[in-house]
Amino acid sequence: MQGSISSGQFVFEQRAIEPGPSVLYEEHLKRTGKSHIAAFAGYLMPLWYSSIAEEHRAVREKAGLFDCTHMGVLEVSGADAAEFLNVVTTNEVPSLRVGRARYGYILDAAGHVLDDIIIYRRGENNFMVVVNAADEPKIKFYLHELREGRAAVDTEESPWAAKSPALRVDVWDMRDPQRPKDRRVDIALQGPASVETLAKLTNDAAVVERISELKGFAFVEERLAGIDCLICRTGYTGSTVGVELFADSKQTPRLWNLILEAGQPLGVVPCGLGARDSLRSEAGLPLYGHELDGKFDISPFEAGYGWAVKLDKELFIGKAAMQHVAQTYDMEVARIELPATRGVRPIRQDDPILDKRGKCVGWVLSAAKVDEKQYVLAYADRDAAQEGTGIGVYYLARSQSQVEQGRAQTAEKGQKLAADLAGMVVSRFAKF
Repeated sequence: MQGSISSGQFVFEQRAIEPGPSVLYEEHLKRTGKSHIAAFAGYLMPLWYSSIAEEHRAVREKAGLFDCTHMGVLEVSGADAAEFLNVVTTNEVPSLRVGRARYGYILDAAGHVLDDIIIYRRGENNFMVVVNAADEPKIKFYLHELREGRAAVDTEESPWAAKSPALRVDVWDMRDPQRPKDRRVDIALQGPASVETLAKLTNDAAVVERISELKGFAFVEERLAGIDCLICRTGYTGSTVGVELFADSKQTPRLWNLILEAGQPLGVVPCGLGARDSLRSEAGLPLYGHELDGKFDISPFEAGYGWAVKLDKELFIGKAAMQHVAQTYDMEVARIELPATRGVRPIRQDDPILDKRGKCVGWVLSAAKVDEKQYVLAYADRDAAQEGTGIGVYYLARSQSQVEQGRAQTAEKGQKLAADLAGMVVSRFAKF
């Protein structure tokens, strides 16, 4: 693997690796067949156990448990950790209180999104940073290069770059099985029955109270069934009630089974990647490479997260580029609701979005079927992305025979097409 810098852009090339089992792989095989296991971000992960629809519904009505052990979990510590992270990420770090987490982005100096992250402050000089599984090698290398003073901090010379190697900062992989202590991997329990389920894993009423009273992006460190857990009110499903639990990888299979056993009478089920994607699409949450970065180089402002980019900070990497984007962007991510009744074909990535005159104003980024509706996240002109706007979708050709019948394989912005399906832009995000 290698990284390079050109005009502030950080380019990382990772060697192809054979996907390996997640920490919970053997537990998955006890509940589903190998045909339901697929490679994802370098790991073998379950797509579903029963069905995507059943697991989706369980999260909305009861609760679902997700294997997130593939996610990167890094410790950033040392006397200058807060200062380092404040420059490396877009959101404000020094004001983050112990026991709180904050969403943000890691950019390169050219303003490209390298990953979206959550930072957890565990102590004055001790932070946990969760990164996307596919981006973990890139982010670890990027932080190393920044720490050594070898990565661009700004497109112009910055005094912070010279200061960087002298900062007292250490970065550790918390998933490393060779780490002597405080190893952490992530599982997520999402849905209305989440807290009630966890309450069954302790006899300490004070622990239950502390978990129950957690506000969004707040966390506590407690013991459940004798297992040390960092429990945070976060998730990737749009559920109002839900937590992520970070525990030692050696204890996580036991914790996984205890949660499912305790939650079974409450309707809690294990969930795979399929439901994770349909839930996050329904809620309007972005996936890196689709609604962030990707082929359209989508910025946080276009994705609907400009609030997580603090342009009033003195410095963060990519600030100059973000200031320009904030003043000039003319496209953004929209959440669109369309029918999915019997006989309606599913919408796919890259299908064009049309305005009321049939003009292409954007493209589908992600799509998911939920009951008799399809929820689409699309990259569209800002005028067309306003809530309540009527939108059409054109199905691109799916086969050679359709091409021969005259159906387009691609669509350019401004191209006129006849809509195959009509829908409407709804609120950018939804909570359930």
